[in-house]
Amino acid sequence: MAAKPVRSPGVEGPGPELYGSVAQAWLKLATEQPARLIEQQVRFWGQTLRHVAAAQGAFARNLSAPDTEAPDDRRFKNPLWRTNPFYSFVMKQYQINADALRRAAADLEIEDDVDRRRIEWFTRQMIDMLAPTNFLATNPDALEKAIETEGESLVRGLENLVRDVETGKGELVVSLSDRDAFRVGENIGTTPGEVVYRTEMLELIQFHPTTDKVHRTPIIVFPPWINKYYIMDLKPQNSLLRWIVDQGYTLFVVSWKNPDASHADLAMDDYVAAYLDVIGKALELTEEPQLNAVGYCIAGTTLSATLALMKQRGDDRVKSATFFTTLTDFSDQGEFMTFLQDDFVGGIEDEVERTGYLSAQLMQRTFSFLRANDLVWGPAIRSYMLGEAPPAFDLLYWNGDGTNLPGKMVKQYLRDLCQANALAEGGFEILGHKVHLSEVTLPLCAVACESDHIAPWLHSWAGVKQMGSRDKTFLLSESGHIAGIINPPTKVKYGHYTSDVGFDGTAQDWREGGTFHQGSWWGHWEEWLSGRSGAMIAARAPSVSLAPAPGTYVLEKA
Repeated sequence: MAAKPVRSPGVEGPGPELYGSVAQAWLKLATEQPARLIEQQVRFWGQTLRHVAAAQGAFARNLSAPDTEAPDDRRFKNPLWRTNPFYSFVMKQYQINADALRRAAADLEIEDDVDRRRIEWFTRQMIDMLAPTNFLATNPDALEKAIETEGESLVRGLENLVRDVETGKGELVVSLSDRDAFRVGENIGTTPGEVVYRTEMLELIQFHPTTDKVHRTPIIVFPPWINKYYIMDLKPQNSLLRWIVDQGYTLFVVSWKNPDASHADLAMDDYVAAYLDVIGKALELTEEPQLNAVGYCIAGTTLSATLALMKQRGDDRVKSATFFTTLTDFSDQGEFMTFLQDDFVGGIEDEVERTGYLSAQLMQRTFSFLRANDLVWGPAIRSYMLGEAPPAFDLLYWNGDGTNLPGKMVKQYLRDLCQANALAEGGFEILGHKVHLSEVTLPLCAVACESDHIAPWLHSWAGVKQMGSRDKTFLLSESGHIAGIINPPTKVKYGHYTSDVGFDGTAQDWREGGTFHQGSWWGHWEEWLSGRSGAMIAARAPSVSLAPAPGTYVLEKA
């Protein structure tokens, strides 16, 4: 633990300005409305005393727990939370404490909406952190397991804890998946193909055809460089890339280099230039004049900027574009708003100035706390208190196989795209051009996910609305940022919405006028894509091979 990396204080917590806003709001409340503070305390202590009295009465009568309404919370699914007097008391008191914290935060008179939302977010973090399930003495599942195993579960839990601290080089990041269960290129990321082009930034992979005929127009997929491309190529049964190939398409995908300090000066200009470069290479290899492009998450944001630049240049090599869970209008930053303020962004700038890049570990920690109960506290309980081995789960394995981000690109993305919202408002500077969303005028399809906490669908829709294309299609999938996209037709798990309402009204108008369909959106998208992909021709096999898929860059660890 002595080797834990020293980071800028700005990436470890909010700056003093937020604490000052809270203190000022509390002092204002105390001086102008002291009765309101007293009311808070009276309510809290009144609820607590009534709860204590009810618990004592039930215990004195028949050694039972008082009647308590069961919360709709899977953390408290053990029946002892309702039948055991001690655990019932602890659970109810936690609910009372949590309610008091929420009310206290809500009662603060804070005019700034950003500060208000940040305070609410940090309050939720404290409430989640202090749940009784997070402590051994008040977790019946952990104590039952310890008794059943004669303490072995606690020994295994300590071993898991030590392993994670050592793996994180002093930083504790709980393992979400068995690190030894998967090998990229062996049991995940196995769609056959060849690396047909390589630069210092990327490898371009062309997949082998699985059909005798393919559509004339090839497809290139740009995955986010914040993650590795094989999220779209996990196991064969849920691989989006394999499915696209099976539908009769010549498919290319970019596999990004995992950057280190030597890539500190890579900027958004370099990524857009890389887009233009591989578009040209894919067209050269297929001897076609146009292709269809797909961008996922931040790669979709960059694709929109690239398309606007190509519009200004009169470059029509992209025939249509598809955006997966893409934000282009950052006027509302959703749950990331907490981290996109000057205190955190300034801390990130200090960090990348020192190291040259933003580490994958720091990003994983940040993303995890957006869903703390699912990605931090729940896994920690299972691993450290129950002594369970992390599951062999392909998606969570990918989640832990992160990538670094180049320092200059990070600063541009956070300051210009996220904070200044340049692409949707004043224009974003790329390769000497100032580009705007309205300059994306080719046929496009956007896929968003209903419970996406990274790219909320309402904000994704708002960006598509501002694009200049007359031919716009929007699909809304159930579930979140990953599961909503990696949703194969063979598993009728999550449905999706289509709508003919258009973009003249609001996102809610679109949704209310839409139609729900059972199962995956993949078929609807392929129907849209096939109409823009030309006639069927003889299948094309890769004519060059620098290495077999999945290539070499995807194997590099951060």
